Amino acid sequence: MSSSPTGHEIVLDIETQNWFDDVGSNDHTLLKISVIGCYFYETDEYRAFEEHEFTELWPLLEKADRLIGYNSISFDYAVMNNYYTGDFVKFPTLDIMVEIQKSLGRRLKLQDVAQATIGEGKSGYGGQAVEWWKEGKIQEIKDYCLQDVKVTRLVYEYGLRHGALAYVDRTGERRGIPVDLVFHQGTAPAINLTMPF
Repeated sequence: MSSSPTGHEIVLDIETQNWFDDVGSNDHTLLKISVIGCYFYETDEYRAFEEHEFTELWPLLEKADRLIGYNSISFDYAVMNNYYTGDFVKFPTLDIMVEIQKSLGRRLKLQDVAQATIGEGKSGYGGQAVEWWKEGKIQEIKDYCLQDVKVTRLVYEYGLRHGALAYVDRTGERRGIPVDLVFHQGTAPAINLTMPF
């Protein structure tokens, strides 16, 4: 058990080409990804992957000790599975929003947790990334996505060190959220590696 990240953890976030309003449904299978942003602890590197690079990314994710995200299980993975032959939900994962919900009994936005915890928030909102996609502004999407990855990483590392995150309640008071974000070795299920279909 360690209170620092393992060398093989990856923080990730996705941006989409379209949104539920565009497809007239809350069906994740109708969403397409513009960019997957990652931070690799092993190499201390941030990188954004476009659709044509996903086959390069999948093996890296398969080898990770754990994938770390915010609302990743119910959103990111649901969309990533449109491109992947396996099931990301079965990957060893730390979804920080899920841990907050366990502790607090409700969900919080990453923006609110990040501002209260580390004093830094997201640089925009997901709808903006969809507009950039329509305008062909790929670099802006990558920059935005990697800022979200950075914020998620900093929130994760704070929670790992302190065993708590923070939010501001309705009265304007900053309150702690007890969380256990420690990676417990040996709890990860085996992952079926990508099959070349």
